[in-house]
Amino acid sequence: MYVIAGLGNPGSRYERTRHNVGFQVIDRLAAEYGIEMNQKKHRALCGTGVIEGRKVLLMKPQTFMNLSGESIGEVVDYYRTDPEEELLVIYDDIALDPGRLRIRKKGSAGGHNGMRNIILHLGTQVFQRIRIGVGEKPEGYDLADYVLSRFPEEEEKNMQEAYERAAQAAVLILTGGADRAMNEFNQER
Repeated sequence: MYVIAGLGNPGSRYERTRHNVGFQVIDRLAAEYGIEMNQKKHRALCGTGVIEGRKVLLMKPQTFMNLSGESIGEVVDYYRTDPEEELLVIYDDIALDPGRLRIRKKGSAGGHNGMRNIILHLGTQVFQRIRIGVGEKPEGYDLADYVLSRFPEEEEKNMQEAYERAAQAAVLILTGGADRAMNEFNQER
């Protein structure tokens, strides 16, 4: 089973914040493919279904961002998922301009605590990921306050388009591979 994990923090307090862009993409995929996100297992909110002929598990870890690896590690172990070929993680990146996508097949955590925890629990950095730019924190801002803030109205439309493009990129990774998705989506904007 192919696992697509969107990172974020649970609860209404964190909805639509910069740190929850991964949850937004999972919600898009679930809506588009009729996948009900109603299963609570592996410390995640999950939904199973089919995307373009492939059986998938969509997941939103409920462990809070910095412990995402605990939930994702459980799922990978339970389903005997090959992280290199059958795992995609979608998350925020402050090093990218708001709405910009960056797809990779492997890499370090890059200072992202959720990714650091996933790498720790999987024991590998080799898994596919879609990073969604949320913009660099303004000078003098606390990083935690920034990533837990909501987008200003003028950025919201751009971010909605980014969630749609990230969902399209996820489907392309699933059906055509990460190289094709990187060629198509890393060049844009």
